[in-house]
Amino acid sequence: MSIIASMAAFALATSISPGPVNVVALGSGARHGFAASLAHVTGATAGFCLLLVLAGLGLHEAVAAWPQVTAIVRWAGVAFLLYMAWKLAADTGELGAGQTPARPSLLQGAAMQWLSPKAWLAALAGMGTYASDGDAAAVRLFALIYFIVCWLSVAAWAWAGSRLQGCLRTPHRVRVFNRTMAGMLVMSVIYLAAS
Repeated sequence: MSIIASMAAFALATSISPGPVNVVALGSGARHGFAASLAHVTGATAGFCLLLVLAGLGLHEAVAAWPQVTAIVRWAGVAFLLYMAWKLAADTGELGAGQTPARPSLLQGAAMQWLSPKAWLAALAGMGTYASDGDAAAVRLFALIYFIVCWLSVAAWAWAGSRLQGCLRTPHRVRVFNRTMAGMLVMSVIYLAAS
């Protein structure tokens, strides 16, 4: 297997798997549609790739030197994701004018990656595997491959959500969907907090 195929496979496995960013993309697609969710998709991708590049250029050494940084990021991420889950669970599902919650933004997508333990683990493990010596060319190549794969993966979740829009025509169905998404976020948080 070539290094490019190996990098792409790693990127796909870590990007397409369920996690907080993908759950939010699914919910955004269902609530706001595919096109309206692309800001979140792009922000999440750019935020992760920035984290990935910084990991490749030495951030992993800072994390190793200050292990409390990992704990701070982990618990800040847990708090942020639990807040998002609570907001979803508390949503009434009303479909009237002016009642639709704001769609996730580019900055929220990026922030979610920086607060996600899954993203930190993927960035540190990926760069540790493919560019452990900090070689700038390897870091750039991996970041480029990851950007493409990650964007397509998160976009696939948003697209899947947009296919659910026809099923979400009543407040009851929206509430059930939102609470299901909230439950998925909480499960992600439990898994990430335990790892």
